[in-house]
Amino acid sequence: MDFATRNGLPGVPRALWRLIPGLRPKKRSLEQRLAQFPTENLPLDGKLTIRWNQHQVPFIEAESDRDLAFALGMVHAHLRGVQLMLFQRASQGRLSEMGGPFAKHVDHTLRIMSFSLPAEEIEREMPEATRVWTQAFADGITLYQERLTDRPPEMALLGVDFEPWSIRDVLIAGRLIGADFNWLTQVALLEKRGQPDFKEIWRRMLEAGASNSGTFRSEAQREALSGLIMKTNRAGSNSVAISPERSASGSAMLANDPHLGFALPNLWVLAGMKSPSYDVVGFMLPAMPFVCVGRNPDLAWGATNLRAASTDMYDVSKLPPEEFSSEETLIKNRFGFNSKMKIRRTRFGPVISDSKLIPSKKGEDIAMRWVGYQPTDEITAMLRLARARNADEFRHAFVNYGVPGQNFLFAAKDGDIGKVMAVNHPNRGGFPQDDPVMDATDPKNDWNGLVGVLQLPQVINPPDGVLVSANNRPEDGEIPIGFLYAGEGRFLRIHEILKQTEKLSLEDLFDLQKDTRAPEAATLGQGLLAEIDQLAINGEAKILLEALRDWDGDYRADSKGPVAFEMLLYHVVGLLYTQERDLSLSDHMSEWNFFTTFLIQDLQQLPEEERRILLKNAIEAAVQDAKRFESWGEMHQLEIAHVLANLPFVGKAYFIERIPIGGSRQTPMKMAHALNNQAHTTDFGQMARHISDMADPDANWFVIVGGQDGWIGSENYTDQVSMWQAGDYIRMPLTAEKVQAEFPHVQSMEPSKSGPPEKPKAPEASTDETPATDAAPDKKAAE
Repeated sequence: MDFATRNGLPGVPRALWRLIPGLRPKKRSLEQRLAQFPTENLPLDGKLTIRWNQHQVPFIEAESDRDLAFALGMVHAHLRGVQLMLFQRASQGRLSEMGGPFAKHVDHTLRIMSFSLPAEEIEREMPEATRVWTQAFADGITLYQERLTDRPPEMALLGVDFEPWSIRDVLIAGRLIGADFNWLTQVALLEKRGQPDFKEIWRRMLEAGASNSGTFRSEAQREALSGLIMKTNRAGSNSVAISPERSASGSAMLANDPHLGFALPNLWVLAGMKSPSYDVVGFMLPAMPFVCVGRNPDLAWGATNLRAASTDMYDVSKLPPEEFSSEETLIKNRFGFNSKMKIRRTRFGPVISDSKLIPSKKGEDIAMRWVGYQPTDEITAMLRLARARNADEFRHAFVNYGVPGQNFLFAAKDGDIGKVMAVNHPNRGGFPQDDPVMDATDPKNDWNGLVGVLQLPQVINPPDGVLVSANNRPEDGEIPIGFLYAGEGRFLRIHEILKQTEKLSLEDLFDLQKDTRAPEAATLGQGLLAEIDQLAINGEAKILLEALRDWDGDYRADSKGPVAFEMLLYHVVGLLYTQERDLSLSDHMSEWNFFTTFLIQDLQQLPEEERRILLKNAIEAAVQDAKRFESWGEMHQLEIAHVLANLPFVGKAYFIERIPIGGSRQTPMKMAHALNNQAHTTDFGQMARHISDMADPDANWFVIVGGQDGWIGSENYTDQVSMWQAGDYIRMPLTAEKVQAEFPHVQSMEPSKSGPPEKPKAPEASTDETPATDAAPDKKAAE
């Protein structure tokens, strides 16, 4: 059954569904999809073999590095063609070509953000081997698009077609992916500046390390912009490295689960590859020609967002006119009525307050200075990482890596484990204490250059034999890294789990990635109970509170405890932080760090009678709301839907299902959600998993929420959802024997008879490029 037939479109007669392009995709088997992949007359240097497993995961074997990059480009275009098109247009501010006038100011804002600004210089300065690799990757995308005889179903609805790719396109898309997660909070704060309670808002943010969800002047436009940042930036994640002394296998192990926005297709592409310089398996991001999270014969690695403050906001209104440059940009509208918009820049960056979506004080020009405008070279860094063999090569791989700032953890075959800060970071004395927008004319607000991975702290082989990173505050150092973190909840819970077992096995790491306990939530619940116990509570309220009293913080899908806690929390926060009170922080008290830092404290500061009435009213409201849900899974669900499901009118056709799900904001299996008393969906969290044991080159396990193939109707469109739910994984081996056995669908390709086109010869990849400065079984079947 197709999506439109299954879900229906309200108000649209069934006969008219056929007239809406892209809503009735045909089913495609694995064999039909692979038949679309070009295998003849390819511009290759040598023999190329692509082996596919039943989940449409490729393992590429190439006789040259250039051919490997070219094949990766074809694979990305095959599996994620529409994603590539969306990245290409979004990063260049061209969404109006699909969305019409609705997207005009979104496009203007994206163009002001100037993701293209450093591209020319990065391309000019990149090593020749990186240039050849990236050009081959772009050529692979373009050739696949040109050879494709039919188009993905949603292309007709979007009203666009594919365009050729270049190195510049790859670099610009990379800057969108590297966007600063802190922007959402910084933009939200711009709207609050000047309010009487702003200094208290800012003080509490710095103390709690909490970020606000962000707001723009239009809800729909906010969703469009914040969605691009939230769903593409590596904003969350857990990563764990285990030393041989703590490992049941006697070798180091690594576990990593990235946290990003939920949508189909998933933002990760799984691939294996082997060429003269590369022997790697792991997750790639669409349009990026490198493995982000994965394993080679000597190292496994994972990453979490460092939450580095890579951006500062400056008031540039006092700068003289000659320090501003200005240009006009033409925004093409799908339905006509093209618009000319102005973009202004200063030496502190683009003037973002020129966007109608970004608030500012009257008469104030605000510029955004971002490390991403510097010509840092993330592609070269990640290619070095893929070839790294030991701790020293791992750390040096990230010289000249800029954005997004990441904690990279590794586990090595030689037994070392470690963590580095991969970032080029502003060298500043600290963060402003009164106002996040600084005076551009004050020299003390300027950056004193950038510092990179070799100047920042690293951790190698900690005494307890485990390393954990969960977006928590980094270790103290001379250079302040950031001010917005995810709190300590996940970090402490993961440590708690790891301490329970002396010798950790793969099964222990599999279980860790499914853990749904948040001890911090139980502690906060007990704190609320301590205040409530001073009241006389009877009847239905007593039943609710007993459920909370017995709760250990486990957000299991079948548990009633989380319902009691979340309902009570919702109403206490809503009644406590109101515009009528002196502390009117209601829209900023939406982050977990605020709850754990300030909630009980603020309650206790109320006069006794006022506190008693507030708690009584909160309990009564919570009791009524909790009656509607028998379990957390009825209230908290994971939506499986295409990214186009957010479109008005036709979006429902791209919806698949909602799944009752465990987890919460600060559980190891993160399933983030807003403060809510309604049935809701999680839109951000653990959307992929990876585990490697260095004892065995074939012990590498991966899974995503969704499917490998982005083609709607493909049998591999959502086939990994049930695997992820069950805790199963796809094995990604490195040995030739296992690859041949588990990737049975083979495509062999030879150079075209006329030979490959004229092109520069790719230099042999080498870690010496590093400057001195800066039928695959699932997990259970395989066992």
